[in-house]
Amino acid sequence: MSPLIVMKIKLLIFVLFFAVNLKSYAKACTPAGNQTTYGTGNVWIGYVYDNKNFTAYNGYVTEGNTGSPDFDENFTGDYVNYTTNGCPVYTETFSVRYKLTKTFSNGDYLFTVGGDDGFRLSLDGGSTWIINNWSDQSYTTNTAAVHLNGSYNMVLEYYENSGGNRVSFSVAPTCLGTENQSVYGTGNVWRGYVYDGTNFNFYKGVVTEGISTNPNFDESFGGSNATYSTSNCSTLTETFSVRYRLRKYLNGNYIFILGGDDGYRLSLDGGATWVINRWYDQSYNTFSYAASLNGTYDMVIEYYENSGGNRISFSLSIGVLPVTLISFDAQKDKNKVLLDWETTTNSTTDHFEIEKSSSNSPFQNIGTIPATAGTMSNNAIKYTFSDNNFSGNISYYRLKMFDLSGTVSYSKTLSVHPDETGNRIEVYPTISEGTFYIKSSERITNTKISLFDMNGKLVAEKKPGTLNAGTTVPLTFPNIITKGVFVLRVYKDEVPISTQKVIITQ
Repeated sequence: MSPLIVMKIKLLIFVLFFAVNLKSYAKACTPAGNQTTYGTGNVWIGYVYDNKNFTAYNGYVTEGNTGSPDFDENFTGDYVNYTTNGCPVYTETFSVRYKLTKTFSNGDYLFTVGGDDGFRLSLDGGSTWIINNWSDQSYTTNTAAVHLNGSYNMVLEYYENSGGNRVSFSVAPTCLGTENQSVYGTGNVWRGYVYDGTNFNFYKGVVTEGISTNPNFDESFGGSNATYSTSNCSTLTETFSVRYRLRKYLNGNYIFILGGDDGYRLSLDGGATWVINRWYDQSYNTFSYAASLNGTYDMVIEYYENSGGNRISFSLSIGVLPVTLISFDAQKDKNKVLLDWETTTNSTTDHFEIEKSSSNSPFQNIGTIPATAGTMSNNAIKYTFSDNNFSGNISYYRLKMFDLSGTVSYSKTLSVHPDETGNRIEVYPTISEGTFYIKSSERITNTKISLFDMNGKLVAEKKPGTLNAGTTVPLTFPNIITKGVFVLRVYKDEVPISTQKVIITQ
């Protein structure tokens, strides 16, 4: 025979031998386990399947030990054969159903399950899932806190679609608060219900803020990633949340100032609506709300901290802003004058009349704006009006305000000079701890900036000289002792060209 024929015969013999032995091996690989028995003594029985839907059963494995049911399994790696009591499974598309019957003493427990890809946990044999994250994903964990007392048939299901693989389980007794979380504080003392988790997940206990004579407070929770104690259980100040409640009688005009790092919001009706709502991750800042109130209010402050620094503050003071009018400003723009003003959202305004006067003439109505013409902007209603008949002489403007009952009131009077440049002045933010920023659309020389309290008293003054067009200049008032509402006025050559109400929080 030729060498080629001999080689073909040898190859055929090898293939037949391999097929016979493979068949014998297949017959010898019999999956052990009945797929229904639960593990005991903290040792799970895990039934392994060669697909994602628990139908091609290959054998069983065990996890946990007599001391603890906790485990963390990566199946010896990606794209390898994983040994079972029966047939190995290739760790690419497979699934495992772990079962364990365990007795828990009366108490609260925190379950943590993780997986790459899908995982879910049941305490009633698979009828319901207290953790259910059944989707393709990189390794992630979910938690559930439950009260247990007795024996439970726990089922942990897991599947791997492709790529990395891992499943983990842990359970530990946890401390949960027992108070009624709907009770409101009284006598200016808030009841704060503290939760582990950024969305009021696991209730830990109650704290109090404020004192009998003052509901104001400023809380930093002992620092970042610290242990914060409550009436029952402690929590770490890294990812947590607090819901503060206070029932209080209010009669008058008030300013609420709320600050937080991260999310914060304030309600006056038990949480049905939010008068301040800044519910997102952020560094510490404050926001205000002015209102005329009369009655008993269920105040709710909600706060969450995601990571990093944490702080929540609350301040309530008698309102010094007019209840209706927040701000009123007039700016020359070429041959016209632009008027804009803001009112509080709870105003009962019917309409405005815009009045104008020259030096030696009475005020005359030059336009009417209905209350419905306003637009919402930052918890206020904003209005605008343009006087297109600016004559080039000094003019005076005021608002005549009519409420729904027919009561008439007037704004302050603003003057506009013919030599004003007509530029727009921006001052921001309107709420600050003492530092503001000013920007002019045109160059201003001989600039003076004055800060007045609400009684018209000059409390601070700056002379930055020349402001270049489009350049932002910081403006700091570090020596203001009393926080509150102030009027910031910008002058050019001693002539006022901009007026802005600002709030200094500390």
